[in-house]
Amino acid sequence: MAATGLQRLLLHAAVKPLVFVLALLPFAALLQGALTNTLGANPAEALIRGTGDWTLRFLCLTLAVTPLRQAFGLAALARLRRMLGLFAFFYGVLHFACYAWLDMGLDLGLILPDIAKRNFILVGTAALVLMLPLAATSFNRAIRSLGAARWQLLHRAVYAVVLLGLLHFFWMRSGKNDYAEVAVYAAVIAVLLGWRQWWRYARKVS
Repeated sequence: MAATGLQRLLLHAAVKPLVFVLALLPFAALLQGALTNTLGANPAEALIRGTGDWTLRFLCLTLAVTPLRQAFGLAALARLRRMLGLFAFFYGVLHFACYAWLDMGLDLGLILPDIAKRNFILVGTAALVLMLPLAATSFNRAIRSLGAARWQLLHRAVYAVVLLGLLHFFWMRSGKNDYAEVAVYAAVIAVLLGWRQWWRYARKVS
């Protein structure tokens, strides 16, 4: 009964605009901090780290849609997955842009060698590049053009994206021997990916 009520609530016309506004709040907070100079002693690092954290969080939220939908019978959650995925891409682009601008001064002569030289930047860039075709095909017209089977196969690349994002975060934090947050994200991602394997197995044996 509770699930039915929640399902009706998720189908309300106001849900999508509300999620959109909530997803923009981290960007608004970072922008306000930058404009008011309240991001601490190193604003550039705060912006790079903040946008990176929110990229990984939105990737996790996107991956959480299917397990929550299956576990609680909330089919309406699926209508939010596309938006959450696009916000993951949005924050990923901001993350790279902050690095390229604030760290590298938008100098390709510095950016390209830096990507090749530093492993954690290389895997982060690879994750963003993999997100490009996912964002570009996140629309109904692309699904019809590709066909459902090919579209689903392409969008399984999100698993590689989130694992590369986690590796990027791990290598970034390894320089400071700070693994507490990495462990939390790793546990969340393991549960989200593990659920999918369990669900497929359960359906085969049922």
